[in-house]
Amino acid sequence: MSTRQRRTLGSIPCTFAGCARMFYNQSGLTQHVFGTKHYHPYLTGDPCDKDGNPLPPDTPPPPPPPTPANAWAPFDDEIQFRVSEFLFRKVEMSQGDIDHLMELWDLSMQQHGGCAPFGDHDKMYAGIDDIPLGSAPWKCFVAPPPPDLPTNAPEWKKQSYQIWYQDPDTVISNMLANPDFASEFNASPYVHIGPNGKRRWSEFMSGNFSYNHATMIFESDNSTKGCMYIPMILGSDKTTVSVATGNVEYHPLYLQIGNLHGSVRRAHRGGVIPIGFLAIPKADRKFDNNIAFRIFKKQLFHDSIAAILQSACPAMSTPVVRLCPDGHYRRVVYDIASYIANYPEQVLLAGVVSGWCCKYCDTMSNNLDGPANQRTKAMHDVLLEELDDDVLWDNYGIDADVEPFIENFPRADIHEILTSDLLHQIIKGSFKDHLVEWVGMYLEITHGKKRAKDIMDDIDRRISVTPAYPGLRRFPHGRRFKQWTGDDSKALMKVYLAAIAEYMDERITKAFAAFLDFCYLVRRTDITEDDLDKINKCIEDFHHYREVFIEAEVREDFNLPRQHAIVHYIQHIIQFGAPNGLCSSITESRHITAVKKPWRRSSRYKALSQMLLTNQRLNKLLALRVDLGHRGLLPRLHKHPPDPFDVGDEDDGPIDECVLSEVVMAVTREPKYPRDLDSLAAYVCQPDLPDLTRRFLYEQLNGLSENIDIDDCPEIYSNIYVHHSATAYFYSPSDISGIRGMKRERIRSTPSWYGHHRRDCALLAQDGTKEGFKSMSVVRIMLFFSFRYDGKEYPCALVHWFDRCGVKPDSKTGMWVVRPDKRGVHNKPYLTVIHLEALIRGAHLLPKFGSHPVPDELHYAYSLDCFDYFYVNKYIDYHVHENIF
Repeated sequence: MSTRQRRTLGSIPCTFAGCARMFYNQSGLTQHVFGTKHYHPYLTGDPCDKDGNPLPPDTPPPPPPPTPANAWAPFDDEIQFRVSEFLFRKVEMSQGDIDHLMELWDLSMQQHGGCAPFGDHDKMYAGIDDIPLGSAPWKCFVAPPPPDLPTNAPEWKKQSYQIWYQDPDTVISNMLANPDFASEFNASPYVHIGPNGKRRWSEFMSGNFSYNHATMIFESDNSTKGCMYIPMILGSDKTTVSVATGNVEYHPLYLQIGNLHGSVRRAHRGGVIPIGFLAIPKADRKFDNNIAFRIFKKQLFHDSIAAILQSACPAMSTPVVRLCPDGHYRRVVYDIASYIANYPEQVLLAGVVSGWCCKYCDTMSNNLDGPANQRTKAMHDVLLEELDDDVLWDNYGIDADVEPFIENFPRADIHEILTSDLLHQIIKGSFKDHLVEWVGMYLEITHGKKRAKDIMDDIDRRISVTPAYPGLRRFPHGRRFKQWTGDDSKALMKVYLAAIAEYMDERITKAFAAFLDFCYLVRRTDITEDDLDKINKCIEDFHHYREVFIEAEVREDFNLPRQHAIVHYIQHIIQFGAPNGLCSSITESRHITAVKKPWRRSSRYKALSQMLLTNQRLNKLLALRVDLGHRGLLPRLHKHPPDPFDVGDEDDGPIDECVLSEVVMAVTREPKYPRDLDSLAAYVCQPDLPDLTRRFLYEQLNGLSENIDIDDCPEIYSNIYVHHSATAYFYSPSDISGIRGMKRERIRSTPSWYGHHRRDCALLAQDGTKEGFKSMSVVRIMLFFSFRYDGKEYPCALVHWFDRCGVKPDSKTGMWVVRPDKRGVHNKPYLTVIHLEALIRGAHLLPKFGSHPVPDELHYAYSLDCFDYFYVNKYIDYHVHENIF
């Protein structure tokens, strides 16, 4: 039995610190680690029949409709459907190219008496349009100008505005009927208690909001007992599709449901649907600061959303029967539960003054960290009744001219449903726009402009020489590029602290470390009560250390709404679960498939109608594809990934199979190396390789022993095979529940990687009695090789060891510091041969640059060779940050 089989099927230890429980299979571990979910006692999501009558417990779902004679209808056969899906959904081929392809196809088939699947693109499009599944036709309503306008009224008042939308009730019904979501949705809110007796938060339904609102629904109508609670998650954000051709903007409104797992909603699998395109009124520049025009735009926005959601309003009070992903019917109740938006959009939604907090508190805009009361709809209504508009604006930050869209929907409170936004508040806002910019300002104030520019150039060079790592975005010119994306900011967060550490006041590096730790904690998929304590400590430390920017006169205050939002994240987690399930990155990534790509496929003339038709056709193709997969006629779209041990070309990525940790040699044996040990040692310039390998084999056969004479070690006569990589598979503890947390990454040791050598580092298990990094060592992989002895294969690595510096992490950065282990009078690298089983996963080292500038000619491939000390990068990914440090 292989090592991998032993680890997966044998005795598996609990991953919780201090727990000695062992399990024979992964399901036992999962049940233990998962703890207990206490589901809502009233809105339990009980199955019913299609008429809403309750069913006995454990009743199986009704059988699906029988497969029709032509399962591919409205297409004639499988080839027509697959060609349509390939050309329209995957290749996105233009109409003219489709016609040309069909013409060529027809010519090639004439000699066999056949023809192309379609005569032209019109016939293919007609087939797609006839698909009944996933249908939610786009509709339009018009906001007309007010009657009896004076002749000199501005043009924006005279215009009619079109708002396109899909029926949200139909969209939700289509989502619920999608069998692809069967194992990835929650039918009832729940409170999750871990094995240590403490609360855990992950999916939306694990938060207090869902549980409390389900209780409110039942208390207002006891007949809802047994219903399924459907939290509607809205999101909107303007997006520009073409700056070059006239700054073309669209304002899509998206709909999700919180029953679906966050992984589904983030994965472009039909869990996030555009249900509206809101009007964007335009006017001449002279109206830019016109109060009447601003009020008009705001109220049109709110009135449009209210009108779009109107069809879902009855089901917010009276249950309706819907088919669910598992094949059961259930009575469901809708609820407006969350709204994802960046800060400017939140200001618009909440009807508050820009600069004020939109969500939890009414703290003054000139003292955002001061005392405050919680904003609520009830308080808002009282203030509107009692105070005049000027007092509301100046003292409470309320814009009395705007009536929020939620006024006519039950249980909806705009201040309650606005969510924290990781992308714009934390990653792009507080990190990139605030902290990174403050570093430059601090350097100018402290060192003067000329010296500051030199230091910033050196910081950019330090970033550019960061050693390679799987999935890590490179910055060949540091941070000097104009167009930042969220991914750029996330990548910079991983390497920035080490680059600035030697130039900054220690309080600045500690502020960065506290902020980065906060970011990594709140971005976890599963969050515990202990994590909340850590998050609170990070916030306190960050607020304490950031005062250095005021002392240095970089800032006069910290009245920054996006940075202020940090203090509300604990409340967000308690209410809505893990923040990464409600991040605007979900809707922004959906812009690509729902707005930008359909716009590029359009003629650019009156493009919106073409874009809507493209979205509708994509939804229909996806719905039919899912149905065919569910019937077994096609492979399922989201099947389990292939065997993760079938190593391909990817350096990193998620996998599904549960293995605690495993490092597996690449399948490919490199052909150019000698096959005997002595010749290989000469070829790779490692003269000690034969003796080190023999000592390794002795220890494998007899156990560890010191001062063994080399003559007592067995000789190795088998062929030696060199490999240029191995793949690590590990269980990410940020998602203890299973498949979402599994990850793989490639560890490379090759003489040529884009023209330079690459020798990656790895973490090696050493002392199981200690926790975190104290139980591990860092090694650099100089060679991967394997051999056989006495019928058994030994996958090995020649490694250069690193020593840990100190007994705790560096005080300035919070990262451990290591140095290459060199011994003897000649400072010879300390090398040994180890078994691959000893490796845990890759490690990323960041040079400890010191006070000297980095040479311009230094290439990142040589960084691990040129510096004496290194930080062990705890920000390289969640697994390292959560489990190792």
